Amino acid sequence: MTTKPKAIGYWAATGLLAAAFLAGGAAELTSAPDVVATTLALGYPAYVLTILGLWKVLSVPALLAPRLPRLKEWAYAGVFFDLTGAAASHAFSGDSAGKIATPLVVLLIAGASWALRPASRAVPSDLPARESAPSVAWRKDVIARA
Repeated sequence: MTTKPKAIGYWAATGLLAAAFLAGGAAELTSAPDVVATTLALGYPAYVLTILGLWKVLSVPALLAPRLPRLKEWAYAGVFFDLTGAAASHAFSGDSAGKIATPLVVLLIAGASWALRPASRAVPSDLPARESAPSVAWRKDVIARA
């Protein structure tokens, strides 16, 4: 994919994801009545909203800030766990297909954001092994002495 369309796709997906998580986190932190009702109907205590809301709001600057690729990977992982957990919770509680599909659609947007991210926002996959890590030969030597 050429650079400009990829960048546009990345920012569109990332902007939608950030907006969804900022709005959702704010609704959870302010204990919006419909959010509290949904949470209680799913069988979760109301205090879970404070935890999830804080994590969601904190994920937004992590996803939008330049560089910080390791933090971004953790944020994307949190987004994945949040959205799959939401879909599963709605499915197990017998909610409608629409309530199950909504977090999965947002998950597709998150997947597009992750897949289209520029190299400066990704953890390099070819990191060299840590030189300070003990070698296997050293471990064998310790075992042989025991």
